[in-house]
Amino acid sequence: MFLQDLKIGWYLAIRQLRRTNPWTTILIVFVMVLTFLNLTVISGILVGLIEGSVQQNKNSYTGDVIVSTLDQKKYIENSPYVISVVKNNPDIKYSSVRYITGGSIEANYKLKTSDKDKIESASAFIAGVNTEDEQSVTNIYKSLIEGSFLVEGDYDQVVVGSDLLKKYTRIEVPGFEAIDAGVGSLVRIRIGDLTREVVIKGIIKSKVDEISRRVFLPENQLRAMLGRDDYGINEISIKVKDGVTAEAVRDSLIASNVNNFAKVQTFEEAIPKFLDQIKLTFALLGNIISLIGLVVASITVFIVIFINAITRKKFIGILKAIGIRGRAIEWSYIFQSFFYAVAGSMIGLMVLYGVAQPFVAAHPIDFPFSDGIIVAPFDESFFKVLLLIVATILAGYIPARMIVRKNTLDSVLGR
Repeated sequence: MFLQDLKIGWYLAIRQLRRTNPWTTILIVFVMVLTFLNLTVISGILVGLIEGSVQQNKNSYTGDVIVSTLDQKKYIENSPYVISVVKNNPDIKYSSVRYITGGSIEANYKLKTSDKDKIESASAFIAGVNTEDEQSVTNIYKSLIEGSFLVEGDYDQVVVGSDLLKKYTRIEVPGFEAIDAGVGSLVRIRIGDLTREVVIKGIIKSKVDEISRRVFLPENQLRAMLGRDDYGINEISIKVKDGVTAEAVRDSLIASNVNNFAKVQTFEEAIPKFLDQIKLTFALLGNIISLIGLVVASITVFIVIFINAITRKKFIGILKAIGIRGRAIEWSYIFQSFFYAVAGSMIGLMVLYGVAQPFVAAHPIDFPFSDGIIVAPFDESFFKVLLLIVATILAGYIPARMIVRKNTLDSVLGR
């Protein structure tokens, strides 16, 4: 009896869909497509906003793994040993050693005529890097908006983060420091009592704070300026070989006791903890907004099926009068709802993975602190497809059940 109800319900559903106004069908499927995209894209963009920041941090700053100074130390002790372990690790493709120190960058100091004249100055991190190694590990050079990146042999030339320059910050906040300078400007870097005149060769604009407020110069010049003959480095950014995980390299470095002298973190571990909390919060907000859209779509299907069933009340009564079981009629409306949900979900999946996600990946959304992408893992999208199907079937079944339960004679007579 159950299988017979299914067969009859399927036959009635096919017949009903064929006889329905095609524009009505298209409209309902379109609502399902929008509902599915609402379920996936909104939460995907909110999570992708933070994920984009994580990826930028990885590509421009940390690499796959970063080795950095312990919290209580000024630099990585036993640096030659740490560098040796990194260089000899077979799973590491490239590495970039960095010397970092706090300091400032100054402009218009030559215009000063008295001690009362104020020098334009901005606090900065001064980073000494091997120019070839740095470009092998990170794509920092792609963030250049003016000039060019450092090359081996450059002397007294620097690349400056855009947040240090008034031309690019446009921020007027008390306490925010920036100088009026550009490519070709003669500026001075100050580290404690040490100063050095340099020329700005390039300007980097990045949404990674560690990059946008740094001054880059060749490592040998910074070491000479600081008198660091002990190779006391501050960071090593690492790019792993294809097919190797960041976790595997991190664990191998820890096994070599590198963690006794430095922090060893994957790019995900190195991001600020508050970003993880924001990511979870945005995911929750996205799900709440998506569920509201799901409820709206369910109500839409409910109304459409209800009106359809009301207008066909006499027909339903006649079907019952000639011996068609009410269950079979209910199944027909369930199959119709199932069709709407599946058709909308399939089109939505094609739009999401065939158009929206690739397009946004190629043209990230320009947020103030991140280039946003759409994060939509297929397993999560599949779960949302099931959620949409279940909600739509319920929305179709309830009004059908309400009409079918009416007295057969009343239905036939339109009462």
